[in-house]
Amino acid sequence: MVRPSHFLTLSCDDQPGIVASVTGALASIGANIVESSQFWDQPSNQFFMRISLDSRGADKPALEAAITPSVQRFDMRIRLTETATRPRIIIMVSKFDHAMLHLLYQIRVGWLDADVAAIVSNHEDSRRAAEEAGIPYHCWKVTKDNKQEQEARLTALVEETGAELIILARYMQVLSDEFSSRHFGRIINIHHSFLPSFKGAKPYHQAYDRGVKLIGATGHYVTPDLDEGPIIEQETERVTHAMSADDFVAVGRDIESRVLARAVKLHLESRVMLSGNKTIVFA
Repeated sequence: MVRPSHFLTLSCDDQPGIVASVTGALASIGANIVESSQFWDQPSNQFFMRISLDSRGADKPALEAAITPSVQRFDMRIRLTETATRPRIIIMVSKFDHAMLHLLYQIRVGWLDADVAAIVSNHEDSRRAAEEAGIPYHCWKVTKDNKQEQEARLTALVEETGAELIILARYMQVLSDEFSSRHFGRIINIHHSFLPSFKGAKPYHQAYDRGVKLIGATGHYVTPDLDEGPIIEQETERVTHAMSADDFVAVGRDIESRVLARAVKLHLESRVMLSGNKTIVFA
């Protein structure tokens, strides 16, 4: 299978000729389309498109120059990503490390194409796992008095490492509105519930108390509105009255790990496009 050299995503008001214009421009410089997906959101009249392509030697500036007339003609918002550069990520975790360990495994076996620049936690529990993986580990205790200071340290770490994505792998501290807004679209959280139900603390226990028959997990972008950011990926699993709250938690751990890994993969492969409080996901 041909490995794409670039991912191109674009959005604009829908109108005739968009696809022909972009694909024709790419063909004019010899680029080959490996995969293409598109969607017209009729209520907003917005058109979304994702192309993975083999540039056949054309570099990023040449590709950008080729599609500039299309961008100007249709007033497009575009993002062009080179796949040769592995994205750098920061993983944040508290005490429960199952989702973090699953991410590290999927990176090690090559299913996730990324480099972990650092692991940040408010506990020491995951230091050994980070050291065994050769990843810098930062344990920053967070209180209401030092929250702003610790987020400043996190901002500095992002800038220092060039991290493109922050992953909250069961990091049980709420990020400030300011930090969440500044990094919108670059922070993914795994919420141990099938949102929008059962927000906040102990959602599995809430679900157990309500006698639900399905539990799940949600991977979403972080916004200032707690657990209400645009949803990337979700999964559910059937449970029964015979199961305990601890059984719910055990089932949930597996779901969380899978959902977070898939959400991260979708993001890293430029398969997720934001549309207001929703996402367009080209899976």
